[in-house]
Amino acid sequence: MTTPHPPARGPLAGVRVVELAGIGPGPFAAMLLADLGADVVRVDRPGGPGLGIDPARDLTNRNKRSVLVDLKADGGPDTVLDLVARADVLIEGYRPGVAERLGVGPDACLARNPRLVYGRMTGWGQSGPLAHTAGHDIGYIALTGTLGMIGPDPEGPPTVPANLVGDYAGGSLYLVIGVLAALQHARAHGEGQVVDAAIVDGTAHLATMIHGMLAAGGWQDRRGVNLLDGGCPFYGTYATSDGGYMAVGALEQRFYDEFVRLLGIEEAAPARHDLARWDELRAAVAERFRSRTRDEWTAVFEGTDACVAPVLSLREAPGHPHLAARGTFVEHGGLVQPAPAPRFSATPGAVRTGPALPGADTADVARDWAVPSLHPADAAKESSA
Repeated sequence: MTTPHPPARGPLAGVRVVELAGIGPGPFAAMLLADLGADVVRVDRPGGPGLGIDPARDLTNRNKRSVLVDLKADGGPDTVLDLVARADVLIEGYRPGVAERLGVGPDACLARNPRLVYGRMTGWGQSGPLAHTAGHDIGYIALTGTLGMIGPDPEGPPTVPANLVGDYAGGSLYLVIGVLAALQHARAHGEGQVVDAAIVDGTAHLATMIHGMLAAGGWQDRRGVNLLDGGCPFYGTYATSDGGYMAVGALEQRFYDEFVRLLGIEEAAPARHDLARWDELRAAVAERFRSRTRDEWTAVFEGTDACVAPVLSLREAPGHPHLAARGTFVEHGGLVQPAPAPRFSATPGAVRTGPALPGADTADVARDWAVPSLHPADAAKESSA
């Protein structure tokens, strides 16, 4: 059974992408390209990637098509190179040297298609002492100094931000930026190239403003004592009486004035300008928030410029009136999921199909991309014609 695949929409309609199946930031980057309209063909290997998630619910494979190719079998690499010859972009997330050993490294692919953008997604990068070492998001952001600055307690451990900062912000998004920039170059000059997207590079780059503040003396090199890391009493989270939390970001004076007025702590407001009184101010803010429920405080601050919002769970977020009005989340095939972002006025993206099931689109891709070697039956017909 093939995956229904409506005509592509979005600014990348007509762009062909080969994704060598992996897990984490590579698939997410390919999903983003697919959301923007690219025809992404995921090359799955027999047996799957070992992620342990039902493929029918792996949302990072939405808007894609899947073919099965065993890169370790005779003819496997040649089949991928046949796809590459017809593609604009390839994305892989192997350790350095693995794609080369499989016969689908940059040299082999660019020899078949000199205009190809070859995107490589790794944690440590293609070079350096740790390049061949195993790793995960938490280690990458630890080494760049990013993890060390996250958390409200200067004496306590850093707060682990899921795998959003490293894998997806410092990894996937930088790979997409690199691929799109290289694609523009390829179309203008007919020259493909390799994009080395390392999570350590992207994560370090994300902290550029903080490094500037550190150099200027406006940021201390320890967590929980700065304006944006939980050290500031008017930029942080506070518990409510029912176990919920409110997020406060009242940085500017006019927003702060509205915040303290609505919270009812005007007498403590001057402590904003005295770092020695920040603990006193924090205690006053915390005490007030503990006096009501999250929903009650949400009603107090709703529609104001106090910069206060309830902390919602993943299941609660789609129901928030603002997100619902914007369609920030959509439902497709019974699965609630974030809608494609960003938005385009002339070439809107959309969730066109659910997660591509491994190998489900092999025959269609063989036909559409004119790669009969993908489909043995078609190849046999061609050879006997």
